[in-house]
Amino acid sequence: TGQQPRSFLRNLIMHAIKSTLAALTLTVALGLGSAAFAMDIDSAKTQGLIGEQQNGYIGLVTTSPSTDLNKLVDDINARRRAAYENVAAQTAGAKLSDVEKLAAAKLIARTPSGQVVQDASGKWVKKP
Repeated sequence: TGQQPRSFLRNLIMHAIKSTLAALTLTVALGLGSAAFAMDIDSAKTQGLIGEQQNGYIGLVTTSPSTDLNKLVDDINARRRAAYENVAAQTAGAKLSDVEKLAAAKLIARTPSGQVVQDASGKWVKKP
């Protein structure tokens, strides 16, 4: 049936995303291979300055971000894009947009209560 290949592909992509996100989270958390930032992702999320978007990337919630915060967001998003491209390239039939969409769902689901996420309409909301 048409659902079986689609379901298989979704499961394959999700497995690859889980592995990639785990490695990416560790890399960003430890600051490996990047410049030292005055603020880390967890602090920025806890303060409501940034949040998870529906497209799989971090977005600026604050309207007046510091230079360090802009650099942090750019660095994280560049790493995510590279990771998503890698997953898409290694998963037959997967498009970058598929990987981004599935990663977004996973990241938003993992976001702790009280932090900011983008809802389906693109509006920033505190996660209940």
